[in-house]
Amino acid sequence: MSEISHTMKILDGKKLSEKILGNLKKKNKKRKLKLRLAVVQVGENPVSKIFINQKKKACERVGIGFKLYRFNKKIKTHLLQREIAKITVDFINSGVVIQLPLPKEFFPEAFLNLIPEEKDIDVLSEKSLGKFYQGTLKILPPTVQGILYLFKNYKIKLKGKNVVIVGAGRLVGNPLALRLLQEKATISVLNEFTKDTPSFIKKADILISGVGKPNLITGGMVKKGVMVIDAGTSIKKGKLMGDVDFKSVSKKASYITPVPGGVGPMTVACLIENLVKLNLL
Repeated sequence: MSEISHTMKILDGKKLSEKILGNLKKKNKKRKLKLRLAVVQVGENPVSKIFINQKKKACERVGIGFKLYRFNKKIKTHLLQREIAKITVDFINSGVVIQLPLPKEFFPEAFLNLIPEEKDIDVLSEKSLGKFYQGTLKILPPTVQGILYLFKNYKIKLKGKNVVIVGAGRLVGNPLALRLLQEKATISVLNEFTKDTPSFIKKADILISGVGKPNLITGGMVKKGVMVIDAGTSIKKGKLMGDVDFKSVSKKASYITPVPGGVGPMTVACLIENLVKLNLL
């Protein structure tokens, strides 16, 4: 680590997320808000378990209620829709999150669109996303907001930067590309059909990956001085992994987020921030 510490800064999402949650706790106490987060889990995805636990801990930190609704992955679509509809109309639930990914036999939109805008703190229903893309939504998707806070906290300028986003997913790639365009950055979003992916990655001033494949990005693929945001999550041998091979990439990067302790805690903190924001509007 000593050989890279003089040129490379770690973007500490854990530390910044604690600050955000601390501020939310004060706000929650001052306004005497009585909030509860409802999380819907279908099946037993190991990464989902980690993130659900993080959400629960964040709620406890801020003084917000937490309720986990668990369903077997064999549940029929119409029955799950009925249960989620009941969860969303329950006035005790101030915000509702459907933990993704759902088992592959389910079509996510069939459930996400049941969440009313005022409880959609993940910004994943078509109505919320439509407003986000129009620029009229009062909140941002949590991962997008979390990454923007990291840039702001570490005074990273985006204007004129060549930003390469690996993965065109609904949680990271697509919404982040739109938001960073507004910051006057030049954006390339790479997907599985992109030709000559390495040449795009090599030119990146800021590289953001949200695919969910361990060691997808290695040191030989990036240029010296690159800023790396690792928003990928997967489990390998029981350990939470990002997309970036931290050891080799950190030798070249000027800034890098670790996994765990980078984007993950920021996403959770911003999810709770959205819950508080929507209930103060």
